[in-house]
Amino acid sequence: MAPFAICALLLFKAALGNACATEQLTESGQCCSACPAGFQVEVPCGKDDTKCKPCPRGTFSASEDLGPCLPCSRCPPGVPTLGSCSARQDTQCDCDRGFFFLGAYGLCAPCSRCGRGQGAVQPCSPQRDTLCRTCGPGTFSEEPLGTKPCQACTRCSDGEVEIRACMPDSDTLCMDKTLHILSRPAESDGSRDPSRLPGVEEVTEGEGSPAPGTAKFTPQDEGSSSHILAYVSVLAAVVLGLLVYVAYKCWRSCKQKKALSKARATELGTSLEGEKLQSDSGVFLDSHSLQDNQTSKGTKRDSKQDNRLYINLPPHRQEEVERLLEDGGGRGWRQLGAALGYEPEQLDLFGHGEAPAHTLLSNWAQKEGSTLGLLFSALARIERPDVVTVLSCPTQGVSVV
Repeated sequence: MAPFAICALLLFKAALGNACATEQLTESGQCCSACPAGFQVEVPCGKDDTKCKPCPRGTFSASEDLGPCLPCSRCPPGVPTLGSCSARQDTQCDCDRGFFFLGAYGLCAPCSRCGRGQGAVQPCSPQRDTLCRTCGPGTFSEEPLGTKPCQACTRCSDGEVEIRACMPDSDTLCMDKTLHILSRPAESDGSRDPSRLPGVEEVTEGEGSPAPGTAKFTPQDEGSSSHILAYVSVLAAVVLGLLVYVAYKCWRSCKQKKALSKARATELGTSLEGEKLQSDSGVFLDSHSLQDNQTSKGTKRDSKQDNRLYINLPPHRQEEVERLLEDGGGRGWRQLGAALGYEPEQLDLFGHGEAPAHTLLSNWAQKEGSTLGLLFSALARIERPDVVTVLSCPTQGVSVV
């Protein structure tokens, strides 16, 4: 009987452990209590139940658990504080719209977006990220990057037939029952009589037809033809819309190329005017010598670390740098973030947003000592001299005697 009693006791403890919220038991078989919010474990659960003590100053505990109190977070530079840290709540920071405060890293991270087939059950707020869940039965979401909850599936009416059932990533597909495209009668030998086709009747002599057996179309067939014409019109409109979109993209690309060519022509004109001034003054300076001197000066400046702040650069210069880093492939914004000291988890958070390069550089520019010299060094380590050139943009000097 002793082995059976031991087995029964073990089964009782296992069943009690599954019902226990903390999943821990004392030596006497009682469920261990969790410390409430604002408290942490002083003596772990063992022979006796758990003993708790209040969180020390500068720490907090926002839920019931058996863990220690966490240190209070600090808002990033330039971010207003909504509420100070308390024993039951972490520091609350007022991040911009589309961002939330991530206390574990002390930064404003971009809000996540739900993928296709998922809906938001908890919207993004200054203190928490978006919570997404897969759409359940009877709901769907076709948005690839959305922030709305799942929508209710459409139900086909009595005059429609369901072609495709509703799925988490697509709505129900219905078709009008009056269309005779899905069913066509066929004879056993494979041949079909034209007079027995859908919508075709045979006219007899008594109906005033000049030739008996002549086939005529009924109004039902005319209705089917009108539906087919409607579908063809919709298809033509979609094709036309695609052509207009492609034409717009080509026009925009050509416009950008023309603007870039115009900017290069302006720089070339400035260089020619400088050479003209040199010739008028009676002193001729070789343009290659000027470029060599500027390159040597730029090298010296880089070696001495450029102390200019990235945040003071003109907005159009910052946008050009962000565009180059977005299209960098294997040497883009993610590699630059790693060179600047960001952790992979932080870079993954930046990648959830629509402009990760802008988010990375904006966050880095808020830190103390975010100079162009440090940015030049990081870009050199990932082998992006083109971005360094855009950041530098030296103006050619002229020596007049």
